[in-house]
Formats: sequence, structure tokens, C-alpha cells
Amino acid sequence: MNLTPKQLRILQLIRDWRVRRGYSPTMQELADEIGVSKVTVFEHVEALIKKGALIREANKARSLSIADGVAVPDESRPLRFPLVGKIAAGVPIEKVASEDEIDLADILVPKSDRQATTYALKVEGDSMRDEGILDGDYVLIERTQVAQNGDRVVALLPDGSTTLKTFFKEDDHIRLQPANPQFDPIKVKFCQVQGIVKGVVRRYGR
Repeated sequence: MNLTPKQLRILQLIRDWRVRRGYSPTMQELADEIGVSKVTVFEHVEALIKKGALIREANKARSLSIADGVAVPDESRPLRFPLVGKIAAGVPIEKVASEDEIDLADILVPKSDRQATTYALKVEGDSMRDEGILDGDYVLIERTQVAQNGDRVVALLPDGSTTLKTFFKEDDHIRLQPANPQFDPIKVKFCQVQGIVKGVVRRYGR
């Protein structure tokens, strides 16, 4: 899809607003963010809709959303590193040499999900500690509004806050289950799924 830099920036802003706030920005807010006129933003948005990159619900404010299967450029940046051998975390193993490489996209985003769009969020808090998701980690999120029981999701709650929990749809409510006994489950009639956790990245040291 042939998009201009400003159109790519608009896609990124709409994605970020919907993840963080649960709704898309207005034309004026987009104009303020990228430093152009509201008329210019409107022209870019109309072009994006015609190209199939954006969807807008008729007669509904703040309804812009990115079309399924359309990736924001910063959601696809493959990282490859040389795989030079194995290291023991139990008993010692023989030193080996290798000329292979690992692609983090293959590890964190399976090939079957490669058409999905993925973004990162920084974790704050320890409510998912026992799932190995710690304060300061980065989680890779597949952008989707559909979740199955047991998925670790980013959920937008009715009060406008967002949380990272394990999703369970029960008889008359949704239970968002933490992985730390110091935290209580969150039970709500409805929440908006913003994405599903596909991987966790942790950095040691500086």
C-alpha cells in the first residue's frame, strides 16, 4: 500500500489513541499532533479510507480504526541475531559452534500469525508476576478485539483504565484474572479487548 509519511503517522496516532484511550482522535487532535491544518488531515484520512487502510463508522464520532490486516510500519521490524551455540542452565554441555541465526519475529510472533499486527507496551506493576511478566518488562501485543478464555489480554475497562490480565468469559460477566495472589480478579459485565500478549521482552542491565 503506497502511503505518504504523514498518512503513516496518522495510522500510528490512531493506533496509539485506541490502545491507550479506547477511542480514536478527532481531526483537530490529529492536526495538532502532526502540525498541519484540519483540512489537510481530513484529506489524508479520506485518502486512507479510499485505500482501505482506515475504516470509519457513519454518523459516529471518534470511530476511525485501522482495517484488519493493515500493519502500521513500526509494528513490523524483524530482528535477527547470530545463533552461536547452546548454553547450559542445568548440567554443562559441550561447546558447539553454529552459523545459524535466530529471528525474534519467528520466536515471538509465530509464522501463522505473521499477518497480524503487533505493538509493544511497557509493563507497570506485578499483577502478572507468576506468569513471568514482571514490572518493567515489554509485552508484544497482537492487535485484535477478540479473545479466548485463557488469553493474556490488554483490556479497556468501563472506567476508561486499561489492564493486562488473563481473560475468562463466564456466565454473566468477564473475569480478568491476575497472576499474583496479592491482587483480586477484576469482574466486569463488559470490557474492550485491545490485544493479546504474544511475547515478553526483558532487558538486563543498562
